[in-house]
Amino acid sequence: MKRTVSLILAALMCLSMILAFASCGKLKASEDLDRVKAAGKIVVGMECAYAPYNWAQATASEFTVKLANGSYADGFDVQISKKIADALGVELVITPIEWDGLLPALESGGIDMIIAGMSPTEDRKLSIDFSDTYFDSNLVMVVKKGGNYENATSIADFSGAKITAQQNTFHYTVIDQITGVQKQTALADFAALMQALSSGAIDGYICEKPGAVSAVSSNPDFAFVEFDDGKGFECDPAESSISVGIRKGSSLTDEINKVIRTMSKAEKEALMDAAIERQPAE
Repeated sequence: MKRTVSLILAALMCLSMILAFASCGKLKASEDLDRVKAAGKIVVGMECAYAPYNWAQATASEFTVKLANGSYADGFDVQISKKIADALGVELVITPIEWDGLLPALESGGIDMIIAGMSPTEDRKLSIDFSDTYFDSNLVMVVKKGGNYENATSIADFSGAKITAQQNTFHYTVIDQITGVQKQTALADFAALMQALSSGAIDGYICEKPGAVSAVSSNPDFAFVEFDDGKGFECDPAESSISVGIRKGSSLTDEINKVIRTMSKAEKEALMDAAIERQPAE
């Protein structure tokens, strides 16, 4: 009996210790700012494969941040990340993460922010917080130059076309607004979208204008369609804007917003234009 009681007490003590360690190990979002400053670095997650917002390249420049694998990250998002890190007085660390892994990495504390061309949709707001908008865009359709759809002016012109977009983005959901469209399987990233368009597997894909400008500048066989007023996709303005993703209740939010509010629209557009100019050719 004594042995049984001892075993039970030992088990309870172990359980209590496990719970205590788990509680201590869980990062508190309200302490994010203090933790980042104490560490002297801020860790940002992005795909590094979504030009002109972000990409990876083999060479360094005044615009790049070195990655752990020896390559270098650049793009519009990298420049925004730099401004935030500089304002906080900490080192910027960029961690490449696939799109679907960004939210889990943020929620678990593996990264401090998501700066990855991400829109503050209502679904995402259920699990994370967002900063003020740091870029606004609009939806366009990337197509083959000289093809059947280059001169389209309305989404109705894509009836019967094979259309897709990146998976787990609102771009894919708006395809349903095209009557008679042949909606194709969503693809993982920009590289897969461009490959599908080049091969003729699709007739077009939906993305934001900066991504389309980037695709066209690096692929002379591509063009993009901007729709006439009232003839494009209907969406919540928040879905076509870009914000920083932060953990729920994070103390970083106010500091990030201070940086964004110091930047004029012209300054942000200039940073985007410059990123498009220097993006690597495909």
